[in-house]
Amino acid sequence: MAQKYVFVSGKGGVGKSSVALGIARSMSEKGLRVLLADFDIGLRSLDLMLGVSETVVFDWGDVLLGRCSIKDAVINKGTLAFFPAPAAYDEAFTPEEIKKLFEVLDADFDFMLFDAPAGLGKVFELACAPAQKAVLVTTPDSVCVRSCSAAAAKVRALGLENPYLIINRFIEKPVIKGRLLNIDDCIDSVSAKLTGVVPEDFAVVTSSVTGIQPDKNAPSSNAFNRICLRLNGEKVPLFKD
Repeated sequence: MAQKYVFVSGKGGVGKSSVALGIARSMSEKGLRVLLADFDIGLRSLDLMLGVSETVVFDWGDVLLGRCSIKDAVINKGTLAFFPAPAAYDEAFTPEEIKKLFEVLDADFDFMLFDAPAGLGKVFELACAPAQKAVLVTTPDSVCVRSCSAAAAKVRALGLENPYLIINRFIEKPVIKGRLLNIDDCIDSVSAKLTGVVPEDFAVVTSSVTGIQPDKNAPSSNAFNRICLRLNGEKVPLFKD
């Protein structure tokens, strides 16, 4: 049975999709079978970030509407599989149907990662429906931490207790100078278990544009690797030794 995580932030612009993709890639490199599903209906970005936009024909919405099979819609890149998001919302997309859809795939994957959209509306709830755990992603600034706190309350209301927290785009100098929140401030505001800190890394920005994976020795890649191990139950430090 696959372990299922939904990645949420509340506010957009914190790099949540980049984090979900980075962790999915790290899991895949370790031989784990991973399904990364995009739930950002309409806007969509993961197909571009993966460099597979030209191969996308169907999406999970087409599967629910009976237009194709799961095999037709899922795009495989080695042990990493990608499930694209629909271009438009349909009232036929319900939490119950979404949950059933991903239960069908349970035996095929070790992990399923769901990239929720910004905001806390209906599609956010769809992304949370099949998940067992929530991963909250924020940057260390007051605005994003506040929205992340609201997202934390929402996922708990949906039955996803004890969410994890990832602080993304962390830069030490402005934190020391008091221009950004420190790690403890973020944890206290969101009230979630810290499972990773990802440093600001231009390689992630470049990857988002080109679809080319960052170097394995990039600071962000090292952080994603540690988070991957922690989510897989291994005891590794939050920061590189």
